[in-house]
Amino acid sequence: MSTSSLHDDAIIIDGLIIAKWDRALFEDMRKGGLTAANCTVSVWEDFESTVDNIVAVNQLMRDNAELVRPVHTTRDITRAKEEGKTGIILGFQNAYAFEDKLGYIEIFKKLGVGITQLCYNTQNLVGTGCYERDGGLSGYGREVIAEMNRVGMMCDLSHVGSKTSEEIILESSKPVCYSHCLPSGLKEHPRNKSDEELKFIADHGGFVGVTMFTPFLKAGVNATVEDYVEAIVYIMNIVGEDAIGIGTDFTQGQDEAFFEWLTHDKGYARRLTRFGEIINPKGIRTIGEFPNLTQALLDHGLSEPVVRKIMGENWVRTLKDVWGE
Repeated sequence: MSTSSLHDDAIIIDGLIIAKWDRALFEDMRKGGLTAANCTVSVWEDFESTVDNIVAVNQLMRDNAELVRPVHTTRDITRAKEEGKTGIILGFQNAYAFEDKLGYIEIFKKLGVGITQLCYNTQNLVGTGCYERDGGLSGYGREVIAEMNRVGMMCDLSHVGSKTSEEIILESSKPVCYSHCLPSGLKEHPRNKSDEELKFIADHGGFVGVTMFTPFLKAGVNATVEDYVEAIVYIMNIVGEDAIGIGTDFTQGQDEAFFEWLTHDKGYARRLTRFGEIINPKGIRTIGEFPNLTQALLDHGLSEPVVRKIMGENWVRTLKDVWGE
């Protein structure tokens, strides 16, 4: 099977997109052949502001219903493929929107939120992010994990501190993920995960989505899609071919003010990091170039069945384990 027909035939899932929400994004998702994507609707926002974001996204999806459809179950992912649309999974990059109300978790699940990252870089009521001293999972955090397990919402640990992550992995009765990370074995960075951390999540039934965010890649802004493949294969050699997928962290269409908001605690307080220039790897600068990743994986010598697993099949299986349908 040729690369184009393999890409067209396969389930293609991006485990993390935090791009600007508009029709142009949806058009590029179709151009890139994306079957489904976990798209961020909350980072620093509280409950009410997050609901407002979801209202706006719902309207945008209705206005572009020929391009996208909402995803609540893995069957919706299959339907998106059959319909020639991209399925939109609503995701959080912080548990901020839960505030201190466990009942909000089920409310958000019913609104279509399928994945929640428990912390975004810093401390919250659940635990600690990866940019400060890690105090571990709080007692309230344990209740949050139990409720997420109950309602079928996946725990994401990408921006979570090492100790809090370890305790969530052990606490959760359902598989958890790093939806978008890179290995510190190729580049040392607070956001990257050590070989030991990667092995630990996989050994406990978890999942790893690999990002291509160039500040965390070995070659930085000079990275190509081949450098991205190198990171994917590096992680696969640790976690195995069934526990790995894609989580690009595409920030397509976002402006400098957005990155300033992201990189300050709570969107306004102390600066946590400077990304510098944001440019995606050559060959996959835009979501529309997704077929180039399938080609690069095949060119690296990976078999067609393994490429299908990496590009989406593993995500579907893991989400079904968590969502229950």
